Formats: sequence, structure tokens, C-alpha cells
Amino acid sequence: MTAPGLIVAAPRSAAGKTTVTLAILSALRRQGLTVQAAKVGPDYIDPAFHQAATGRQSFNLDSWAMTPALIDSLVSRGAAGADLLVIEGVMGLFDGIPGPPRRTGASADIAARFGLPVLLVIDVSGQSQSAAALARGFLSHDRQVRIGGIVLNRVGSERHRKLVADAIGQLGIPILGAIPRDASLALPERHLGLVQANEHNDLGKRLEHLADIAERHLDLDAIQRLATPPRLSVTESAVPIAPPGQRIALAQDAAFTFVYPHMLDGWREAGAEIATFSPLADEAPPEHCDSCWLPGGYPELYAGQLARADHFRSGLAHFAATRPVHGECGGYMVLGESLEDGAGTMHRMAGLLSHATSFARPSLHLGYRQAQLLADSPLGKAGTGFRGHEFHYAALATDGGDEVLLELADGEGRKLGACGGRRGHVTGTFVHAIAKT
Repeated sequence: MTAPGLIVAAPRSAAGKTTVTLAILSALRRQGLTVQAAKVGPDYIDPAFHQAATGRQSFNLDSWAMTPALIDSLVSRGAAGADLLVIEGVMGLFDGIPGPPRRTGASADIAARFGLPVLLVIDVSGQSQSAAALARGFLSHDRQVRIGGIVLNRVGSERHRKLVADAIGQLGIPILGAIPRDASLALPERHLGLVQANEHNDLGKRLEHLADIAERHLDLDAIQRLATPPRLSVTESAVPIAPPGQRIALAQDAAFTFVYPHMLDGWREAGAEIATFSPLADEAPPEHCDSCWLPGGYPELYAGQLARADHFRSGLAHFAATRPVHGECGGYMVLGESLEDGAGTMHRMAGLLSHATSFARPSLHLGYRQAQLLADSPLGKAGTGFRGHEFHYAALATDGGDEVLLELADGEGRKLGACGGRRGHVTGTFVHAIAKT
């Protein structure tokens, strides 16, 4: 049975989508419901918070990077066995990149594809009746996107709430909650977004507090009634990218956390086994594996510890002598000769690729990427295309002399040139792969 669902979205980033989503998830789980969460877009941090709130693995939905068949497959599988599907949007509801209709990466694409209602979170700080004009625009902007209800966030007082609610009430759209202004609800952030879920010693207490907020300030019964079953065109499984081996060694610890759940699920569905190991614990890739994957994360925060992990480095080099090793973003940084941290200290890395990276002068690299492989790699054969995402502040200090791995374009097809490297069985790139084209 497919659970009914809704999308929590907002007019802009930082309006409170994550706070409201986690509050709803935590409160409904407390009531005994099985709640499934998902995240629109390529964000790999928010889904970990979803999982902590629901006890179920969250997943990503991306209308630009994923084929419609893959999106349908993920929703069909994710919503099975749940009482409610709650999808957290990305940026503003209609924010995406120029592209074919419903392939822009916007939250509105997902709402329209599945016919799911939108619970619109409006940050009303600094305004009152003007919030109604904003709501009016969202109600009429796209006839295929239905705004089912509104949650007012960061309300200053009861008088403030009434002024906003009375104005919006004339539009005939229900207000399903009003959350007071409370700085303690904000989660700590760092350079790539929220501090990761597994780094919060008090995350359980935070989620309990959010559940209290939801029970006190949201109409949870009305929010559940708002949800509708998603319209599904395809229900069979779709593998985003073929597994890089039959038995995959996956680096997994505080330095290596950014791996998409749908990738791992797709590999398992294709028959692959995944064995995890921890470079920070000075562990080498398990010998019984036939490929190794170093995902992204925060190696710059643990560069000294990684530099001292001699068993990890020697074991990785031994593995790479006969079997493929691939690194994405942070993993790519670790495969290089060295990593310069934010304080300007140089740390030795694996040295399996000849580039060096630096975090001393942070420079944001962000956006969708279209990639074509110029060499064989765990991502596929030369000539294979895939779509992905780049989000990092590190830069190449030296390019090295390795064989080039990818030819890149941005999400709109503008050429960005070559990227990544290959030496022997080792490959790496700053790009996080999401799905094959």
C-alpha cells in the first residue's frame, strides 16, 4: 500500500522548512505512526536528520538529475508500508534551473508529477498583512501545483499572528499552524550546511522539543488529512548507476558521510554487497571486496588524523594495486598527494592520485553537473554519461599529471572543461554522481 503524501515547501531558503518537517516527523512518530521522509534536490545532510526523526532511511528526489522512472521507483518503494510520506522541499518552491518542463530540480516539479499538496511555510518575521500577498502569488503561480495549507513561522506575538491570519484567511487557504519566533529551534550550521546529525549529542532532545512544538502549534490532524496518495506512472525498480563491483568496500565514518541512500539501495538491488570500513579508525578496505568507494564528507576537519592513519593508507594502496578505487569530492581529496586545511597546515594524503587540494582559501563550487566519462572507472565505461552535483569549498592547489576522468558541463549545458583524474585502478572527481543519463 502506498502512503499518502505532502510536500513541505517555502517561498525561499532559510524560511523554516527543515524545522517544520522535523517537527511534523517527530510528533507523528511519537503518536505511533510510521512516517517516511524524503528530500527534494541533491542535499545529503537533511536526510540524516529525517532518519533520526522517523527511524526510517530518508531518500532524495531530484527532477533534474534523475529520470522520471527512477523518481517514481523511489517514491513507490519509499512510501510502501508507511502511514504518511513527508517530502521536504529545496530552496523556494519554484526555484530550479532553466530546463525542460518538470525537469528543473524544483520542488514544484515533484508536487506536480505526483499530484501532492504543498504545505507552504512562510517566515512572517518583518511583515504582517503582506504575507497574504505573498501567499496569493504562490496560490496562482502554477495551476498544477496545489497549495493545500500554510504554516506561519517565526510569529512575534498573538497580535502578529492574528494580523497575518486574518489577511490570509480571505484567500480561502487554511492556516495549519503558527510557530513562535524561537532562536533555540535553529540547528547549528557550518560551511556545507547543517552540522551533521551524527555530530549532535543532544539530537534526541532537540527532536523531542520539536515534537512538543508541533503538538502545541500545528494542527497535526489537519496536516494528515491534507495528504493524498502520489500518482505513480512506474513502480518497478530502477538502478541509478550500476554497482562498481560485486563486493564494495565503502568508507564510512565522520570524515566520509556524503553518500546518497538511493545509490547504495540501487547497488544492493543489483545484487552487490557493501562492507563498510573507517579510515579514521585506521582501517583498510576489507580484502574480500573487489572495489572501493570513498564518498564525500569533511576530510578537511580530520586531515591530521587521516595523515596519521598509516594502516589505512598502506592498505588502500595495496587494494588499489589490483582493484578499482574511486573517490567523490572529499574522497577525491583524500586520494591526492596532500590536503591543506583551513589553518594553512599541509597534511599527507593517500598519494594514489597526483593532485593536491587546499582549504586555506575557501571558494564555493556549487551546482548541477552533466558528466561524460573520458576513461573507464567504477562509474562506468568511457563515453558513459551521468548527472550529478558539485558542492565544496576546497580547490585544487596542483592539478597533477594524471589522465583526465570527466568532461563536464553545468546543469544548463555550458561546458566547464575537464575534471578529475585517473591513475591505474584509481579514479576520483569532485562531482557526486546521482544517476545515469
